[in-house]
Amino acid sequence: MAKKKSAGASQHRRPAGKRLGAKVASGEKVSKGNVLVRQHGTRVTAGKNVKVGRDYTLYSMADGVAKFGKKFGRKIVSIEN
Repeated sequence: MAKKKSAGASQHRRPAGKRLGAKVASGEKVSKGNVLVRQHGTRVTAGKNVKVGRDYTLYSMADGVAKFGKKFGRKIVSIEN
């Protein structure tokens, strides 16, 4: 049985970042299938021509221009042709 903790034991490591956040800006051209926002939960709501993935990722369903805004006090992203 060891009487002392070993010197090189690093137990408290930070997990790798998950690269969450907006992947396109408002007014930017996007094509069908482009990822718009990666998120945990629905911090940003899907608008017109936007679908929600299994992990709450928002992606475009049509070619057009991304538009971020607010509706009923919630952040929303939509694609306008």
